[in-house]
Amino acid sequence: MSGPPVSPSIALQHAHERAKNRRRRSLALLAAALLLLFALSLVAGRFPALRMMAAGDASSAGLARRLVLELRLPRCIAAVAAGMSLAAAGMVFQTLFANPLVEPGLLGVSQGAAFGAALSIIMLSRSAWMVQVSAALFAFAGLWTSFALARSIRYGGWVLRLVLAGIAVSAMFSAGLGIMKYVADPLRELPDITFWLLGGLTAASWPTALSILPAAAAGIAYMLAQRWRINALSLSEEAAHSLGMAVQRERLLVLVAAVVPTAAVISVAGIVSWVGLIIPHIGRRMFGADTRHALPATMLLGGLFTLACDDLARTMLPGEIPLGILTSLAGAAIFLVLMVRRGIRMER
Repeated sequence: MSGPPVSPSIALQHAHERAKNRRRRSLALLAAALLLLFALSLVAGRFPALRMMAAGDASSAGLARRLVLELRLPRCIAAVAAGMSLAAAGMVFQTLFANPLVEPGLLGVSQGAAFGAALSIIMLSRSAWMVQVSAALFAFAGLWTSFALARSIRYGGWVLRLVLAGIAVSAMFSAGLGIMKYVADPLRELPDITFWLLGGLTAASWPTALSILPAAAAGIAYMLAQRWRINALSLSEEAAHSLGMAVQRERLLVLVAAVVPTAAVISVAGIVSWVGLIIPHIGRRMFGADTRHALPATMLLGGLFTLACDDLARTMLPGEIPLGILTSLAGAAIFLVLMVRRGIRMER
C-alpha cells in the first residue's frame, strides 16, 4: 500500500538537498585529492625522500629532510597557489564578461605582467617585491586597456570586441617584451628572461613562495567571499542595479582581486598558460555555472592540475621540463576533448 503523495515543493526540496550533498562530497573529494597529491609530491622525485629516511644513515636522513622542507615544500606551495590563482581568475573573467574564451592571457593581463616583470629585471630592480609590483601595475594596465578598447570598437558584439581588443593589447605588450629581450644583457639577463617566459618553478624557494602568498591568499579569499555576488555581477547593469548592487565598484574590486594574484604568480613562475582557460570549463562541467559552487571547485582543480604538471616537469626527464610547456600541452588536449564531446559554451 503506497503512502500519501509527496507535494511538488517537498520533492523539489529533497532534490535540492541531494544535489547540495553531492556537491559537498565532490568538493571534499577534490580537497582530499589535493592534499594527497601534495603529500606525494613532497616525497616523489629523482631522490626518493622516504627511502633516504628509511636507510638508517643520519646523513641521508638529514639530507632528505632538507630536500623536503627547503626545496620541495615551498615549490609545492607555490604550484598550488599558482594553480588556484590562475584558475580562479579565469573563472571570474569568463563569468563577468560572459565569454568562455576569456582568460588572463587573452585580456592582456599575462603579457602585461610579463612585460612589467621583465622591465623591472632589466631597468629597475631584481628584488621579488619590486618585480611583483611592476608586474601587477602592467597587468592592470593590460586589463584596463583591453576593456577600454573593447568599449570603443564600433562593430560586432561584446564578445567579439573583447577578444579583438585583448589580442591587440597582448600583441603590443608582446612587442614591448621583445624590446626588453633585445636590450637585455645576452649573458646575464636574456637567458633568465627567456627561460622564465617558458614558465616554471625551478627557482622556487621559501622567499619566492612567501612573496606570492599574501597576494594569492588575499585575492582568493576575496573572490571566495564574493562568489555569490559574481553571479549577479554577470547580469546586465540594469538587472544588477535592481538587486541593490554598486555594479561598477563591485566589478572593479572583483577584477582587482583576480588580477593581483595573477600578476604575483606570473612574476615568479612566468607564463603558465591554459590553466585559467580550461580549468574553469571543467569546474562548470562538474558543478554547474553557479559560481557559489563552481569557483571553489575550480580553485581546487587548478591546484591539482598545476601541481600534477609541476611534478611531471621535475620527474619525467633528467633535465627539468618548463612548466608552461606541460600545462599548455595538457590544457590544449583537454580543450579539444571538451569541444569534440559537447562544445564550449557560456551558461548563465
